[in-house]
Amino acid sequence: ITAFATQFSKAQENPPEYQGKIGKTLQESKEWWAPVTKAPKDAPNIVLILLDVVGYVAPSAFGGLIQTPTLERLANNGLRYTNFHTTAICAPTRSALLTGRNSHFVHVGGFPHIRMSAGFPGWDGRIPSSSGTVAEILRDNGYNTFAVGKYGITPDEEATDAGPFDRWPTGKGFEHFFGFLGSATDQYKPDLVNDNEHVAPDGRHLNEQLTDKAIFYIDRQKKHAPDKPFFLYYAPGATHSPHQVDKYWSDQYKGKFDEGWDVYRERVLAHQKKLGVVPSNAQLPERNKRVKAWNSLSPEEQKLFARFFEVYAGYLTYTDYQIGRLVNYLREKGLEENTLIYVIVGDNGASKEGTVDGVIHSDKNNFNNTDEREYLKKNLEWIDSIGTAAAKTNYPLGWAQATNTPFKDWKQDANSEGGTHNPLIVYYPRIIKDKGGIRNQYGHVIDILPTTLEIAGITTPRSIRGIKQDTIQGTSLAYSINDAAAASRHKIQHYYIFGSRAIYHDGWKAGAAHSPDAIDFHFAKEKEVPKTKYEDDVWTLYNLNEDFNERVDLAKKHPEKLAALKKLFDEQAEKNRLYPLIDRYDVNNKLIHHPNGSNEQGPVQ
Repeated sequence: ITAFATQFSKAQENPPEYQGKIGKTLQESKEWWAPVTKAPKDAPNIVLILLDVVGYVAPSAFGGLIQTPTLERLANNGLRYTNFHTTAICAPTRSALLTGRNSHFVHVGGFPHIRMSAGFPGWDGRIPSSSGTVAEILRDNGYNTFAVGKYGITPDEEATDAGPFDRWPTGKGFEHFFGFLGSATDQYKPDLVNDNEHVAPDGRHLNEQLTDKAIFYIDRQKKHAPDKPFFLYYAPGATHSPHQVDKYWSDQYKGKFDEGWDVYRERVLAHQKKLGVVPSNAQLPERNKRVKAWNSLSPEEQKLFARFFEVYAGYLTYTDYQIGRLVNYLREKGLEENTLIYVIVGDNGASKEGTVDGVIHSDKNNFNNTDEREYLKKNLEWIDSIGTAAAKTNYPLGWAQATNTPFKDWKQDANSEGGTHNPLIVYYPRIIKDKGGIRNQYGHVIDILPTTLEIAGITTPRSIRGIKQDTIQGTSLAYSINDAAAASRHKIQHYYIFGSRAIYHDGWKAGAAHSPDAIDFHFAKEKEVPKTKYEDDVWTLYNLNEDFNERVDLAKKHPEKLAALKKLFDEQAEKNRLYPLIDRYDVNNKLIHHPNGSNEQGPVQ
């Protein structure tokens, strides 16, 4: 850390007293000006890209069959982190990413939505000012700060044009924001916000508008302050449902997935091994019991389900194209060499909200009122609308399993690597020597903030604008950037989403699935889904150093290890404000109440 950065940070925490002289006249006085806030010398520009609901092996950059040439270029000239983790669902991931602290610790155990929050410290959805964001820290250390895309951590009742705005992006350190505040939005008719007001969308795809705005922010800033670094948080709604994209993109994949999801899993595992992003001895887990074998489907089902994934693939490739526009702009303006770029490929595992048969028109597809045969018949009638602006498309469960290869389970399953294991790309030409290198060190989204500060040469502030700060909980990954053999420094990490939970400690992991989960509520009336007891949940135990994708349960072989990890989970839960445990039953049966009397909110996104 530079001496200037250290001196400046101390000045921020303890503003100097006025050092001039104030006399009765100007002639008797001596002017004094406080030091101008500047970033450390040669501090990098920072671009933090967070994609939404992707799956570990959807993009070609990590072995998938969906073309992502921009991500490939960044990874081939940067680093692939293969052991990086999220929280298993969007809002907790985003709160942890921006603050460098665990999600329950910053009050976002679930969502800031009315129905998804609760009146407890770890659940109220209100990030405290004592847990400042990376944007606040960088802003106060001489950066301009911008955000475009999905924010997802503003409480519902504060998300109108009347505010208050202290929990909008502009209240959390971002000088400008263009995007949406909720968990999901339509790609052509988004619930769009510009700074502190809702605005009308212009009819173009949201990703294009976001990229235009990001380039505009940077271009304007560099014209007026060319030597000042910027921080851009680029978080498109892609590839979250609804999967909507022009047919120019989706039609590029026509016929490419006719062999189905079982073949996809086998092919991409071979690609992953070749790239080195999974161990060479990795094996596929068994097909999930909710997913049918592809060769057992009727020709009509195969045609329908393949089209779902053609659209998804086009959606992801289009998203990569928009990221490419941004990266190309940086290159053309001579900014690329001194820009640190992170790409977190998904804020959780692949989506299971598409259910076993996929979703086209969600308002009409209701399993409580329609049997599966009628549902499939309707979807076949609507096949040409998949991916269009008129549809609310999400692919079937089989494709979620395929894009999560080689892990089990998916989004929301905090007990499983399939819910939490996501790719990370780190690209910074100026300092990375091992271009195209693989990094297997354990990481988590809370590690991005301290990594950024260390690389930028900025000390962690004790206070932000007079408010004392909580301790940063993440571990900087900077030690691993030019040392592939370095031992992991992030030793302990807990996980919890709506009952499913896990604890990681130095290569070992214990976890418990919890029922009911999101899929159960798609297939039965809420009253028919029983409330399960947490004490009845079955805990599993895995040695991830030898079994990275959780195939061999060691709970019975090492009961003492499991007991120690369960004890550690309880300690972490107490420390991080995780209790009380809240699950999907509590949420879906409206057992959580809010002071404004409203519990109406859409499904978990």
